[in-house]
Amino acid sequence: MAAFYRRNLPHIHPSHATFFITFRLAGSLPEEVIERLREEFQAEERRLQQTLSGAALLSERYKIQKKFFGRYDAWLDQMAHGPTWLRQPEIAQLVADEIRRLDSAHYDLWVYCIMPNHVHLLVNMARFGDVDTRGHPSALSRALHLLKGRTARYANRLLERSGKFWQDESYDHVVRDEAELQRILQYIVNNPVKAGLVADWQDWPYTFVAVAQD
Repeated sequence: MAAFYRRNLPHIHPSHATFFITFRLAGSLPEEVIERLREEFQAEERRLQQTLSGAALLSERYKIQKKFFGRYDAWLDQMAHGPTWLRQPEIAQLVADEIRRLDSAHYDLWVYCIMPNHVHLLVNMARFGDVDTRGHPSALSRALHLLKGRTARYANRLLERSGKFWQDESYDHVVRDEAELQRILQYIVNNPVKAGLVADWQDWPYTFVAVAQD
């Protein structure tokens, strides 16, 4: 069974799936960039719907989703707009600690990478498809609510500030097979390298990998 809900983005959360998740600091992208990416994505999606259907439509939609996520993440990697509080070791560490604290109780953690203004997660929900979601659309949405809520409170306390810490909505993607799992894993761990922060992914202190790499 899959939960479906929509905010600015559609969210499809099949029970027992593996998810690639990205969430970012509030204000870390200019609104005009977000709106432009959204409009361009919607235009491409409309074009596909006019020419394709069925499996072909799903396949091409997946390709444009990957393309636009890549552009979105590239903007974040520039770190040219908004806060970069996760650069601060004590803030990055408290986020890492909370990600690990929720492991096994709300998801099985496979990979994370904490960048200066965003976080990537790879989690498996196979053991949590039938748990009480406490009013949330899915077990995953509840886990993210807990993770982002707690870390926002702790980080704001350390920063001696108030107000929104994380952007409300997260990006989530269902991992379809083992090959995609390995591609996403490599994408996550190499994000600090791609952003020019380190030369080798193992030198980045806020990356964790619990699954084997090919």
